[in-house]
Amino acid sequence: MERARNILLPSHGTVGAQAAERMAFSLSMIGTSIHHLIVVPDLWKGMMGDDWLNNGITRDRYARYLESELGREIEDHCERVRTKAKEMGIYYSTRIVLGKPDKCLIEACNDADYDLVVIGSPRPKGVSGLRSRMATEPLAKALSLPLLIVPYPND
Repeated sequence: MERARNILLPSHGTVGAQAAERMAFSLSMIGTSIHHLIVVPDLWKGMMGDDWLNNGITRDRYARYLESELGREIEDHCERVRTKAKEMGIYYSTRIVLGKPDKCLIEACNDADYDLVVIGSPRPKGVSGLRSRMATEPLAKALSLPLLIVPYPND
């Protein structure tokens, strides 16, 4: 595959997303731009159920805790990708959004002129983890640029 100059990399640090990161870097060279899109699935908004959070103070504390933990995980993930890009002489930018992964990706593609989108494939059945699936069929139909779906690693 030809090396792309302007890559959109939606990645959130899972094993499959890291496979996409490795592919994006393998397609890069000095001067390439990798634009890292992190979508926080809007399902997080529903994590404030009131079954045990029976007063406003407890709910607010729990919300701050969730935001803090999520923020720390995102920053650790961004720093790992940013460090790799710096080592390779690649321009790196990050954009963090809240919403449905496929819709946020389509919006990001409409906001800039990318050469390629690189994503990881869906997690195989039986592999544990959050199921915030990217709806790949509508995504492929909506994009007007190449979409590379990297297979889930076998190791």
